[in-house]
Amino acid sequence: MKITFLLFLSILVLPTSSFANSGPDAILGEWISQEKDGKINIYKQGDKFYGKIIWVKTPGKKDTNNPDPKLRSRDIVNSVILQDFKFKGSSWEEGKIYDPKSGKIYDCILKVKDNNKVLDIRGYIGAPMFGKTSTWTRS
Repeated sequence: MKITFLLFLSILVLPTSSFANSGPDAILGEWISQEKDGKINIYKQGDKFYGKIIWVKTPGKKDTNNPDPKLRSRDIVNSVILQDFKFKGSSWEEGKIYDPKSGKIYDCILKVKDNNKVLDIRGYIGAPMFGKTSTWTRS
């Protein structure tokens, strides 16, 4: 009887926890860039998601490639590089990513994978099929 109850309880708990990991807030938290040279905190404002650089391997690094000359002397740390993402069921879409290495802004889709431990970032111009994917890991 005790084993049956535990089995029943695990059936109830497992789907709930799986769903929680795939919901809109699954993306929140700290992520390490593919190159392991930066850490990004993804947070929520209203119903949109944003990402800010909170650590870089090279302290004091400036945003020297920014297209706006007034911003080229700002520190990379605290720069918001992910903007205006909306959760669309299995991915976060309709947002933009700023690449401080090139100074370019791309349309972007974010997808959490591997039990919420991996984040695929697909930056593109025009259509996702013409883009590039970077993979971040949970910090």
